[in-house]
Amino acid sequence: MGKFSKGILGGFSGKVGNVVGARWRGQDIMRSLPQRGNYVPTTAQLDQRVRFKTAIGFVTPIKNILSSYYGKQQGDKSAFNLATGYVLKEALLPDGLGDYTIDYPKVLIAKGDLRGLANGAVVAAASQELTITWDDNSGQGNAATTDELVVVVYCEALDLFETANPAGTRDLTTVQMPLPAYWAGQQVQVWATFVTADKQLAATSTFLGAVTVS
Repeated sequence: MGKFSKGILGGFSGKVGNVVGARWRGQDIMRSLPQRGNYVPTTAQLDQRVRFKTAIGFVTPIKNILSSYYGKQQGDKSAFNLATGYVLKEALLPDGLGDYTIDYPKVLIAKGDLRGLANGAVVAAASQELTITWDDNSGQGNAATTDELVVVVYCEALDLFETANPAGTRDLTTVQMPLPAYWAGQQVQVWATFVTADKQLAATSTFLGAVTVS
C-alpha cells in the first residue's frame, strides 16, 4: 500500500486498472488489487467478522442517536464509528457456539460531560407503556431543567428499537414511553440519557434495565 499527497490528477477513489485508490485516515492511498487464490481466513479473522457483524447489526438502527450524542468526532472517526468500536471492545459476549450476543448493561447510547440521570428507573405500565422516573438534579453541575430526556428501548425477540427524542425534560422526573401494542409480553432493554436543549452536549447514558411489557 502506498500513500501520496499529489498524484498526477490528485487523489482518487475506486479502481483504475490494477490499482485501487481510497481515502484512509485523512490520507490518499493506492494499493494493488488483491490476488485471487485459495485464501482461507484464519480463525481469528473469522471471529472478528462475527464480532463486527453482531456489533454493526445492533448499532445501525440507532445510528442517528449515536451520531448525535456519542461524543465528538476524533480525527477520521465519527461519533458512530466510536460507538461501534466501543460495542466491539466492551459490549459483546460469546455465546459458546461461535457467535456473540450484546452485553446490554455495558451498552452506551450517548457519551459526554452533561450531568446524567439520578436514580433512574423503569417499570412496566398498562397498555404497553413504560414508566421512567428519575430525581430532578437540575442545578447540580451543568444540569438544567430544560435538558431533554432521550430514551432507547430494544426488543431482542423482535430485533426492533423504539426511541423517544425527546421524551421530556429533566424537571419532569417521570415520563410515559408508549410502545407498539404487539410488543405486549416481550422483554425489552431500556437506556436513557439527557442532552441540552441545543443538542450540543450529552450525558453518558444510563442502562435502566430489562422489563417485560404489559
